Amino acid sequence: MKRTTLAATAAIGLVWAAQANAQANELTLCWAAWDPANALVELSKDFEAQSGTKMNFEFVPWPNFADRILNELNSGGQLCDLLIGDSQWLGGAAENGWYVKLNDFFAAEGISMDDFAPATVYAYSTWPKGEPNYYALPAMGDANGWFYRKDWFTNPEIMAAYKEATGQDLREPQSQKELLQIAQFFQGREIDGKTVYGASIFTERGSEGITMGATGALYAWGFKYENTPGKYDMEGAVNSPAAVEALEFYKELYKTGTPPGYDNAYMEQSLDAFKSGQVAMAMNWFAFFPGLAADPTVGGDKIDFFVNPGQNVAASTLGGQGISVVANTDNMDGALAYIKWFAQPDVQKKWWAAGGYSCHKAVLEDPGFAASAPFAGDFLEAMGGVQDFWQEPAYAQLLLAMQERVHNYVVADQGTAQEALDGLIADWTEVFQDEGKL
Repeated sequence: MKRTTLAATAAIGLVWAAQANAQANELTLCWAAWDPANALVELSKDFEAQSGTKMNFEFVPWPNFADRILNELNSGGQLCDLLIGDSQWLGGAAENGWYVKLNDFFAAEGISMDDFAPATVYAYSTWPKGEPNYYALPAMGDANGWFYRKDWFTNPEIMAAYKEATGQDLREPQSQKELLQIAQFFQGREIDGKTVYGASIFTERGSEGITMGATGALYAWGFKYENTPGKYDMEGAVNSPAAVEALEFYKELYKTGTPPGYDNAYMEQSLDAFKSGQVAMAMNWFAFFPGLAADPTVGGDKIDFFVNPGQNVAASTLGGQGISVVANTDNMDGALAYIKWFAQPDVQKKWWAAGGYSCHKAVLEDPGFAASAPFAGDFLEAMGGVQDFWQEPAYAQLLLAMQERVHNYVVADQGTAQEALDGLIADWTEVFQDEGKL
């Protein structure tokens, strides 16, 4: 009986050892479920072949991504060894110890942040912002841009009608106000026997949609979160006359230039409206542009792209993410090896070719980059003027407050733009007071 027990115990020990060894040769990378994630799966096959490490992937649909992954991190779970997380998470992840600080690793491996576009290092890697404390490697550059029906814009009859209506030539809009004028021109127009509309924009309330859309206008008017960076002095910045005008503009664009019933729309709805031929223009993240360019119905020579138009300044809403090592990983060496592999210039070039958006200067500063895709030049321009939402640990509360205030004004017709922004300052002040920062 004793020998049987010892034999069983030994067998269990061998199973545990085998499981531990297998686990040590595996990594799970977590990200949102979208086209770039699929491209990364293919790219990562090279890492698997070189390292012998099996890559697993946990991709979560965008509407559930933040809740799912932040809950996982907060609970100390071990689902993710590597995480491509939103830029807004960085402050909380750094201060809560969810991400590994990578400075020593970068120094030991000769990985220099000077090799990546400055805007992406600032937004995706540093906490506190701008300080040389790195919690991620820039992984997926992104910004909110625009695309349009080039075949409509170059149709002689439509061009003539626009000239007659506005006295101007129909072209890619050079300002936010020109974008509105074009959207209003197309609104309710009949093209090929079908009623079409001006533009699909972001109006979704539940997660981040309307904030990501409205800030495209706010930033273009010169909106700032603080008068003095790091001081949380929001009065006169968040609710400046320019900010009020920008928010009023976004409401007018929504009311007079978008499809009917378009009151809770984000990425998928914007794409659907464009692909189904409903709208002349659409806003969305550059991450979707490769798929749009290749779309059999509206891609090819029917589509073209433009950077978010400036108004008082040139500016775009930042998207994109850095890749971080989750502090709770049980395969630290493997996770760091993946970061080292991904940081290589040759891998970054393959990443761009596969449909990802590299942040590496070896890709972005290549003389042929701007001509490498119909949207590549616009991407470069956008990334030169990106601005991001608060990256504070309390960003979720700050975001929900803006979602509510902006949606109530723009979509639900509650109050004025001035009241919405004044109320937003009150909301944010309360959050920062609770955080001990005011």
